[in-house]
Amino acid sequence: MKHLLAAALIALVSTAHAKDTYPPVDVLLQTSASILGEPLEYPQGTPQITMAIVTMQLGQVTGLHEHDVPMMAYILDGEITVDYGAAGSKTYRKGDALVEAYRSPHSGTNTGDGIVRILAVFAGAEGVKNTVVTEN
Repeated sequence: MKHLLAAALIALVSTAHAKDTYPPVDVLLQTSASILGEPLEYPQGTPQITMAIVTMQLGQVTGLHEHDVPMMAYILDGEITVDYGAAGSKTYRKGDALVEAYRSPHSGTNTGDGIVRILAVFAGAEGVKNTVVTEN
């Protein structure tokens, strides 16, 4: 009986310790839609995650483009203003997280006073372009 009680106490303490030692998780964003309210759809095919850092110089413009796969972004440094056409413009700054417009043409401009660095994560598929340049 003593061994059973001791084992139960050790299991209880170990579980409590594991819960207390797991690092805190700060959720930056949780959504099922893009910044424009478009429902997210994953492309057909073999899944492929692409993670990249986009760096834009002062005043640099991306040009009109769209994403054929969901793209999550976290602004590491600077400020970018994105023109979504009829849906208006939005400015994102260091620390902002978003799911970018999905299949909607848009253009970003570095409107800050230094470089912009964006962590971009594309939830794509093999053979499907993450970003497509569109005509003006």
